[in-house]
Amino acid sequence: MSQNQKQFATCDFCDAHKGDGSGDFRVLPPVFKDFGAVRKFAGPVVTVKCFEDNTPVKAMVESEGQGRVLVVDGGGSLRRALLGGNLGAAAARNGWAGVVIDGCVRDVGELIESEVGIRALASMPLPTERKVDGLRDVAVQIQGVWVRPGDWLYADEDGIVVASRDLLA
Repeated sequence: MSQNQKQFATCDFCDAHKGDGSGDFRVLPPVFKDFGAVRKFAGPVVTVKCFEDNTPVKAMVESEGQGRVLVVDGGGSLRRALLGGNLGAAAARNGWAGVVIDGCVRDVGELIESEVGIRALASMPLPTERKVDGLRDVAVQIQGVWVRPGDWLYADEDGIVVASRDLLA
């Protein structure tokens, strides 16, 4: 059974870890909107860092996802979309559990048809210009919260939490 099919609730995780001061359990701020067809998703984290250029996002979603979650540090930019309909479809086709973007998406009508979890700050019709490769597999700060490659991310109707280990194991 995949992590996506296991039952979990971010509220239950928060209840169990509310006193955790170790930094092993983190909660992302409630600023992300839901854009994909999958509302609840979880998996090990892969990160990319890019600003107004989705070159590394494209490379990742066109590779095998293996049930992982792509976390994109887009610097919180609201000026360019880092994921659109074609890349959302690629993420679904290639087995990504989800994509969380500290930035924008576009082609909202197409993304809702993509069988993958997609969270982002907002929609923005303007695409990126491909200029810079960005960084992969680095620790990133998403809305002030550290997310590292190999962390586990859980997203549901109530929010998004990140842990340094699989909370369902």
